[in-house]
Formats: sequence, C-alpha cells, structure tokens
Amino acid sequence: MTTENTCKTCNDSQCAAQEKRPNERDEDFDDRQAIQSRMCQIKHKIMVLSGKGGVGKSTVAVNLATALALAGKRVGLLDVDIHGPSVPKLLHLEGTPLAGGENALIPVKVEVGQGSLSVMSIGFLLRHRDDAVIWRGPMKYGVIKQFLRDVEWGELDYLLVDSPPGTGDEPLSVAQLIEKADGAVVVTTPQDVAVQDVRRSINFCRQLNLPVIGVVENMSGFSCPKCGELVNIFGANGGREMAAEMNVPYLGAIPIEAEVVVSGDRGTPIVQAKPHSETAKAFGRIVRILLEPELSAAQAQPEPFADGRPLKIAIPVTGGLLSSHFGHCEQFVLFDVELGAKTARNKQALTPPPHEPGTFPKWLHEQGATVIIAGGMGSRAQSLFEQNGIQVLVGAVSGTPDDIVRDFLEGHLTTEANICDH
Repeated sequence: MTTENTCKTCNDSQCAAQEKRPNERDEDFDDRQAIQSRMCQIKHKIMVLSGKGGVGKSTVAVNLATALALAGKRVGLLDVDIHGPSVPKLLHLEGTPLAGGENALIPVKVEVGQGSLSVMSIGFLLRHRDDAVIWRGPMKYGVIKQFLRDVEWGELDYLLVDSPPGTGDEPLSVAQLIEKADGAVVVTTPQDVAVQDVRRSINFCRQLNLPVIGVVENMSGFSCPKCGELVNIFGANGGREMAAEMNVPYLGAIPIEAEVVVSGDRGTPIVQAKPHSETAKAFGRIVRILLEPELSAAQAQPEPFADGRPLKIAIPVTGGLLSSHFGHCEQFVLFDVELGAKTARNKQALTPPPHEPGTFPKWLHEQGATVIIAGGMGSRAQSLFEQNGIQVLVGAVSGTPDDIVRDFLEGHLTTEANICDH
C-alpha cells in the first residue's frame, strides 16, 4: 500500500517509509514516518552502550558529545536511562525547565565552544530529582518513542544516545526505532567481570544488525599525582583484548583521574574543565576517530583562488613548534606554495604585532597569507580570518612548521579535535 505521507524534510522516497508493514497499525506507521522525518535531519546517530553498570558510560557519552561540540559540530545528546538519568547532573542542568513548541519538545541548549549541544533527558520531566521512575516496558518504549518523534532536534551533525546498562527495553527500543543508526560505542572497564558483560552488548548489536563502531576502555589505569606511578586498579587491557577477540575496533583507553569526578559533580565535562589533562586528550583521540571521514575532507588542499594567487600558508609557532593556540604564538612562519606544487618555498619567520582581537587576521592578510593551520582557535577568530580571505584548518597536532606544511601538502596531516578554551 503506497501512501502520500512522505518525508516532509527531504522528500527522499528512500528516507520516509513509503510502505506499511504487514499488520502495522495506522498509528504506528504515522509514528515511524514522523521519527524518520526527524532523524533524516541528523547526519550521524550513535548509541553509547555498556553491558554493565558502573563503568562510567554516561561520563563517556557526555564527554564525547561535548568534545564533538568543541570541534565545531552541532550535537544532540539523548539520555534514555529512564531509571537513572545522570546527564542533567553531569552538565549542570538539573532543574532546567523544558520548553514546548507546537507538537514538539524543545531540547535544552548548551553553548559549547564553537559548536552547540542540545540535550534531552527524562530527568527534565521529573518534578523532583529524587523521584523514582517505576515503569514497565511499554511505558518506557512510549517515552523513548516520544523523544525520537517529538523532540525538535533540528539539523545536527551527531546525535548520541546514552542508554542504560544491559540489553533491555531502552537500548532495544532505540535500536529498533532509529532504523539507520551509524552504530554503537560500547564502554567497558578492564576487569573480567565488566568485559564479560560487554560481550553480550556486542552480540546484542550483531543480532540487531547494529554496527559496533568500537570499544572504549574506561578507568584504564590510575596515574599517581604525586609520584607519577601508573597503577592498574581494575587490571589492564581487558577492553583491548576483548575487542580483538570479538573482531571489533578498539577506540582507546580513558585513564582514571580524580578531576573526572570533580568536574562531573560540578557539571562541567573534563574536556572543558581540564582540556590539557590526559583524560581530555584521550577523549580527543577517540573523537578524532569518529570524525575521521570528515577530517579526510577537511585535510584536502584548499582550492586555488580564482585570481590565480599562490597559496601562502601561515603557521603560528612557539619555541619552534606549532603553538597550541594561535593567539599565544611567538612568531608566524609563512610558506609560499606554487599552484599544483607539493613543496613549499620562501620560508619566512615574522613576529606579529601585539595580540588583540582582530589584529592577527588583518596583519596576516597584509602579509599575503591565504591559509592558516592552527592548533586551537575559537569560532569568532575563525570568522575573522575568513572575512580577511584566509582559509582556516584547526586541530593540527604539535610539530615543526616544515613537517606540518609537508604533511598538509601531501594530504596526510594529523589533526585532532579543536579543543579551545578561549
């Protein structure tokens, strides 16, 4: 049976479900259409799962979502842990009232760096934060369906879904309702008792044809802040070994740091609170993997300018290496590149004028720069560079200017998330 109820967002016949399924009720068909219409505005949909409680899954989900937003992405975070919603606490959003639009719920907006974060949780619907949610399966399925159908997420680059531990109603409902999810990030800790349960999560994904994006080993080693000795409190490499045995990707390990607990209790994810900590760097490496396809496009050499100008690449340096933030650099090293060439020439090291907002973009434009490769850079500064005709590539990893330019021109420059605290 063909219907005229098509996707109102993109009008793609493959997006909206055009055929009713056998014995499908009209109400269920309409819900499925409405969910598809919401989901087609979201480029990537990722579930965060764990087979066992207490592995820090929500902390991982919140920090991954925040790091993606810090990288300039539009991110949604849906907390479907009905009985233990912790996302509002981890983002200092407890007690935030929800706004409602016409036939829609408006997620709570959090401005994060140059990106944005939209959050929805059952925690926002509780009258008191200590209220117990005593629901059976059908009620949980109904509220999850409502979140996917009625929340006005808008256009997003990523939607992360924080599921409760196990393979019960909530993750099953999300996996079935989001018909084209990118896959799942599975969180474990190193010890055997957690790893065994995570195997079940991976088999759960396989039974539902949900790709496993990879395994994150949380709480992987504690570095003593006084002596620096690494202590493997929960064992070592359990997640890595299990990922190899199950033939799924291993995304990386997140260390134990006391600051993770402090930042979580204060409602500021550690990737924001302590962007230079080992934990934040570990999350940055995982986010880089999630961004890999987009990074490949971002690393491509910029198109030649229509007026035939050659490329002139600017690298902010401190102590001879790429400066972690362009505004704190000692010098800019500039390279000329002929159109179509893979090597740079006419290297210059110039001392910039005193740094004030808007100074460097204008000054580099006067020097003829057409591209800047930087470590960290805020969205306002990026906009000013672009207004001055200078293309921006951020997230470059520390190295010498010569190595960075060479890797850039050869197409394999290493970049990470643009975690900028300015």
